[in-house]
Amino acid sequence: MKTTSRFAVLLASLSLIGTYFLPLWRIDLWAPQYPEGLVMKIWLNKLSGDVEVINGLNHYIGMAHIKEEMFPEFTYMPWLVGAFIGFGLLTAALRNRVLLLTNLVLFVGAGVLALYDFWKWGYEYGHNLDPKAPIQVPGMAYQPPVIGYKALLNFGAYSVPDVGGWIFILAGLLVAGATACEWYLCKKSPSVNVKGGFRQGAVATGILLAGLIMQGCEVKPEPIRYGHDACAHCKMTIVDPKFAAQFVTQKGRSFTFDDVACMAHYLAENEVADADLAFVQVDNYHKPGSPIDVREAAFVQGEQYRSPMAGNLAAFPKADGKPGRSWQEVKKMFGDSEQ
Repeated sequence: MKTTSRFAVLLASLSLIGTYFLPLWRIDLWAPQYPEGLVMKIWLNKLSGDVEVINGLNHYIGMAHIKEEMFPEFTYMPWLVGAFIGFGLLTAALRNRVLLLTNLVLFVGAGVLALYDFWKWGYEYGHNLDPKAPIQVPGMAYQPPVIGYKALLNFGAYSVPDVGGWIFILAGLLVAGATACEWYLCKKSPSVNVKGGFRQGAVATGILLAGLIMQGCEVKPEPIRYGHDACAHCKMTIVDPKFAAQFVTQKGRSFTFDDVACMAHYLAENEVADADLAFVQVDNYHKPGSPIDVREAAFVQGEQYRSPMAGNLAAFPKADGKPGRSWQEVKKMFGDSEQ
């Protein structure tokens, strides 16, 4: 690779670091009753903006409640961007044309898949409406635009990249420019060993992709973000690190709760089988914010343990020797949704 191409790839890779701190996409809504507009911003791992106001409006037309738990992409997007950064740095370090071409293919493929994923979510979100919604317009769907403008009843909706999204686009253009330079302007350079470069690039790509697949397939609990994450059952914000709980499915989806009772109710109401669970954890009452496996926990109930949703259960490690109920007993206590 020429020095200019190498630095273009290096700049593209390092610029992606900014996407961890900037929103990728935004949806803006305007209507006569909201002259200043409403906005929902999509980040690598969260949503921000007027999400709850939009949810309140969407309730009247039967659209689903928007929440971060409905986007499994938030769990792997930070890792995916990290892989793009690492792959770009590897390409610049090895100065390999095949890696450069692979980088471009990955950028294009990721962009196409991201737009399709966004369209698919928007289609389901805008078409699967509650038949008991207060406002019903026969034949009307409310799918937001993938990109650009669309009128939805008396609202105008704009869907466009935000700062992080433009960084991705710029990075892709830099990689595309470097690829065009190398494969069209420099392809006759006698100093380039294409066959050897292909072998070197293929080996490096295989190693990187193998590591990426292994990392992506790893199912593990996610740290609970106190003061930010919402309980999957009661929808309250999780703030007390002495009573929080979490379970992770075999497919890697994580559900957090502000109370052990909420988790037990949720598992029962949704008929989640034990075989579908990879991890079930509760916070250690003596060490707030330190999760322990429910199989290793003893649960003590009492008025002195004032948990957020009045389950009044505290979890302690069995190794502490504290007598208490097992997780199976707790599930039986709170598993009946009529209690």
